Amino acid sequence: MGYFRQAIKGVSWMGALRVSTRAIAFVKIAILARLLTPEQFGVFGIASIVLAFLEILTETGINIFFIQGEGKIKDYIDTSWVVSIARGFIISIIILFASRYIAYFLNSPESYGLLKLICLVPLLRGFINPAIVKFQKNLEFNKEFVFRFVIFSLDAVAAIILALITKSATSLVWGLIVGALMEIILSIILVKPRPKFTFDFKKIKQVISRGKWVTIYGIFNYSFENGDDIVVGKLLNTSSLGIYQVAYKISSLPITEIADVIGKVTLPVFVDISGEIARLRIAFKKTILIVSVLVTGMGLLLFIFPREVVMLILGDQWLSAVPVLRVLSILGVIRAILTVPNAVFLAFKKQEYVSTITFVSLLILAISIVPLVSKYGILGAAVSATFGAALSLPFSAYFMYKVFKRK
Repeated sequence: MGYFRQAIKGVSWMGALRVSTRAIAFVKIAILARLLTPEQFGVFGIASIVLAFLEILTETGINIFFIQGEGKIKDYIDTSWVVSIARGFIISIIILFASRYIAYFLNSPESYGLLKLICLVPLLRGFINPAIVKFQKNLEFNKEFVFRFVIFSLDAVAAIILALITKSATSLVWGLIVGALMEIILSIILVKPRPKFTFDFKKIKQVISRGKWVTIYGIFNYSFENGDDIVVGKLLNTSSLGIYQVAYKISSLPITEIADVIGKVTLPVFVDISGEIARLRIAFKKTILIVSVLVTGMGLLLFIFPREVVMLILGDQWLSAVPVLRVLSILGVIRAILTVPNAVFLAFKKQEYVSTITFVSLLILAISIVPLVSKYGILGAAVSATFGAALSLPFSAYFMYKVFKRK
């Protein structure tokens, strides 16, 4: 099967997955926005920011290692699983002991209890079978569809039911816990090879050596995606943080999800044809054209009708998110377009290019975020993030020129 047919088949399955899960996400947000307050979303946002940071900080890069074809999954699965369990345990302990200080730093005593609860999530995720990366590596996106759809659905249902009962932000965390438990069960029962509790230090050293740029990129990307949240939570309040995060999520769901679907499918395809530069150049041009057209259309919809979108999904108590959503729609388009060259860089094992591009965005955000938030509130945060992403585009274009020129 040619790369184009492979890509179309993969995009069809992943597209179906994203459409269905994001439809569930929209329903979930719409229901929870009427059951919980912006402040409660902000409190959950603080807990999820901390969890995401520690998961990124300890990322091994094993998935990229497998997709790039540098090791057979069956030879590394046991070691990867043991490291994953240890990683989850370490993250949980850090969150548990740091929760009081984090709540104090962000002036949010309400987040203390939620942080103690969310420490269960990484502990559970550590037991997930690492062999699930086979779905992406082997382009088995039909299996990925079933696997992710079940997990995501249970997460959403659990969060909504508990929110109806408790009217508490803990319902969001329990949704994550239910999803993690289901992923463990399905990955161990359905995915082969099943991991065993054995460890080979040489193998994990090899993976980490190749994955260090993936980790660095992850840290930069996390800092860019969450640095504005941290500043908003510190300088403003949890209610403002909740409004900003929900607006960010709405702006990214229909835009970057399109690019994520295509990017997840094209990465293994780009790896397969990386030795045929003419085919890869054609594939890149087709992919970035399709992504640009699709995400620009979605971005314009959000930019022109932000009030209608907010009223439809969230309700009138969230109307202060309207100007923020308009700016963030531009950010969503830029980030979506950047996913295509990033897939090419990873196919050529140029993780450092992706890290550099992300660092540029982070640097601009770091310089501008505090003065803009101080003066314009959450709208200033949106402008800072958008400006940072826009200034990374020339760097991405330069690295693409280097890759194709060299080859």
